[in-house]
Amino acid sequence: MLGKIDTLFGRMGENLRDSSWLLFRLLSSAMFMTHGYRKIFGENPQPMTGSGMTDVNIADVIIFPMPLDINALYVAGIVELFGGALILVGLWTHLVALVALIIMIFAYTTAHLAWFPTLNNGELATMYILTFFLLFSFGPGQYSLDGWLSVRRQERRKSVKNKRE
Repeated sequence: MLGKIDTLFGRMGENLRDSSWLLFRLLSSAMFMTHGYRKIFGENPQPMTGSGMTDVNIADVIIFPMPLDINALYVAGIVELFGGALILVGLWTHLVALVALIIMIFAYTTAHLAWFPTLNNGELATMYILTFFLLFSFGPGQYSLDGWLSVRRQERRKSVKNKRE
């Protein structure tokens, strides 16, 4: 009995796969953008250079000085806001998700480094790491600019191939 119910819900889930992936991409990127907006345009915006986080310090073991005294929080804000916008529309999703993944790994290791994310308020950073790993791995889905551009490229190739024949 439970197996039949599970199969029924499995089929329903398969029918909703594209739309649920779209909803996941839209909501996660929109939420990511709010963090960047706050860093760039919020009450206390991050300066581009000179102050803020000019060194990336991972547990006082690995220290990366930022070139030209650039504020790492400003860079993170740019990636969050504009990278989030690109993921929102599904453009260059693999590349942008990889950059966002790297930024979130740096955020976790510099501000939330611990064995268990709940101990250091790192749950959100951990969820974004997983989110951008999934978007990097699986791409934007069917309903995206990347998907639309892919269909257009395939149509153009078919058109060129038909003209040659």
